[in-house]
Amino acid sequence: MTIVNMLIIIGYSALFLLVYLIIAFMVGTIKKNNGLIDVFYGPGYFVVALTSLILYFVTNTIVNIRQIIITILVFIWALRLASYVFIRNRGKPEDYRYKAMRERWKTNIVLKSFIRVYIFQGIVIFIVAFPVWFVNISINPPILNLLDFVGVTLWLGVLVWLIGFLFETIGDYTLFKFLQKPENKGEVMDRGVWKLSQHPNYFGEVTQWWGIYIIALATPFGFISIIGPIFITYMIIKVSGIKLLDKRFEADDKYADYKRRTSQFFPWFPKKKKK
Repeated sequence: MTIVNMLIIIGYSALFLLVYLIIAFMVGTIKKNNGLIDVFYGPGYFVVALTSLILYFVTNTIVNIRQIIITILVFIWALRLASYVFIRNRGKPEDYRYKAMRERWKTNIVLKSFIRVYIFQGIVIFIVAFPVWFVNISINPPILNLLDFVGVTLWLGVLVWLIGFLFETIGDYTLFKFLQKPENKGEVMDRGVWKLSQHPNYFGEVTQWWGIYIIALATPFGFISIIGPIFITYMIIKVSGIKLLDKRFEADDKYADYKRRTSQFFPWFPKKKKK
């Protein structure tokens, strides 16, 4: 595999992702709901993973177990996330974030939506997926046994990913069930994994990408793909995740008490409630 071939695969993967995002944009525009990008978001990673894997196979007629496993993990994550967001948002109006964007832009809304929502999400996907497509376009060393360095990084990465997947899945499911009950309106979810972290779903999301990075470590120069997990960690904690939610509930006294006694991100034992 030459550098030129690697760059070609990267270019085609980006092109397939662009086509996918154009389809998402067309659906969102027809439905007048840019919030649908949240459903398309997860599978966008699988588009990158699958196209890079297939193109590598076409070039080399062989794939490594690391490439197969990392692609499967992305597929499982993407399918769960897309299904959850679709079920959660079904029948509801456009998410308040995207509605606020429309009201703020006023003119050239369609063009601005394409660039600032869909293309921006595509850039995020490609950066975060760095460890995935890097593994899929690289010559991966064979696994001699489960105890050597290569085997350790693979299975340790899978274990870390699994921990993150469980936190995100359990967090999303229990919150969804909590919000469905009318008697919980105005209450704060502080049970199960939500007792250990204010944002167990975000913790799970970030942990999964660090697990995938660990899998990528044994690939030659795989350490440079750390850009991916660092970027998603920063985005979730400082930009689009925790920061936005904290701002949204900053005037809620019950949520303020919950924040006081609950670890913000990493799961930990809660403090006692004030009497």
